[in-house]
Amino acid sequence: MTTVNMHEAKTHLSRLVEQAAKGETVIIAKAGKPMVKLVAVEAPVRKSRIGFLEGQFLIPDDFDRMFDKEIEELFGL
Repeated sequence: MTTVNMHEAKTHLSRLVEQAAKGETVIIAKAGKPMVKLVAVEAPVRKSRIGFLEGQFLIPDDFDRMFDKEIEELFGL
């Protein structure tokens, strides 16, 4: 755990954020009194959307040939 004063935190904020992102806890103090704790945020685990409707409906085997006759009649073929 690293403790820094306010002025140093303002000067080296990027470095301190990198340290916190790597898992180190950084305490920022004002006049020697700890004020805040800088810690990494845990990113929420995203669920995969692939296959989320699996088993919800069926696709017929002739899906790519459905309504062939109706379409041919519409175009006069």
